[in-house]
Amino acid sequence: MAIEFTKYHGLGNDFILIDNRSSSVPLVTPEQAIKLCDRHFGIGADGVIFALPGENDTDYTMRIFNSDGSEPEMCGNGIRCLAGFLADLEGESRNKDSYRIHTLGGVMTPQLLSDGLVKVDMGLPRLLASEIPTNLAPAQEKVISQPLEVAGQTWEVTCVNMGNPHCITFVEDVSAIELETIGPKFEHHPAFPQRINTEFIQVVRRDYLKMRVWERGAGITLACGTGACASLVAGVLTGKCDRTATIELPGGPLQIEWSEVDQRVYMTGPAERVFTGKL
Repeated sequence: MAIEFTKYHGLGNDFILIDNRSSSVPLVTPEQAIKLCDRHFGIGADGVIFALPGENDTDYTMRIFNSDGSEPEMCGNGIRCLAGFLADLEGESRNKDSYRIHTLGGVMTPQLLSDGLVKVDMGLPRLLASEIPTNLAPAQEKVISQPLEVAGQTWEVTCVNMGNPHCITFVEDVSAIELETIGPKFEHHPAFPQRINTEFIQVVRRDYLKMRVWERGAGITLACGTGACASLVAGVLTGKCDRTATIELPGGPLQIEWSEVDQRVYMTGPAERVFTGKL
């Protein structure tokens, strides 16, 4: 059976989108996803995203297989791409500008803006050690500016779950980080039993941060939406940044806000269609 797909990217974080609305089971296996994501022998992507039927009164369900075949709970850039993909699928029948999407990390609400950007209500950040999860602190305590030894160096880390787990550390110069070497050591550190996404953050101004990321299951990527959200939360918790800031990633900027009113995190950024094809 031929399967149609559309390639999207959010700031260079790229995905293969598949219309899976006719079934609650992904049409592609994790093993097949690995091959499809291969940049030399496949389509090339950081992950495969499936648009499945909604659950529990949501419009749709999102599932994603990373380029290594693992399944993350959520993906910030991916959900913006999914919103754009759903709008394309619905075409002229689309009667609203926002969706309630069920994910393994909770219900997310992306909104298509008039300027072509997508704003996502990413929900409440989860901060307790048991919610990350990590053993860096007792289960009901937060991990804020805790020392963590990785590769013979002590890093000061803050942990945030934005639907998936993140470890954030602030550095003087993100360009000096040997990400390919240090990233895997963070991801597989015994402090994180379910592995971890790691963000290295340089504070340029209180409203402008630079970020590089090592994604769990994908490695170095040009952008990470949940990571940008987690990094702003970490910056606020440590007193390093404002509650609204631009996060500059290698692929471009995201606008992130941690609202004082409802304590929810909002992410705004692009989702761009690249091409379509058949498997």
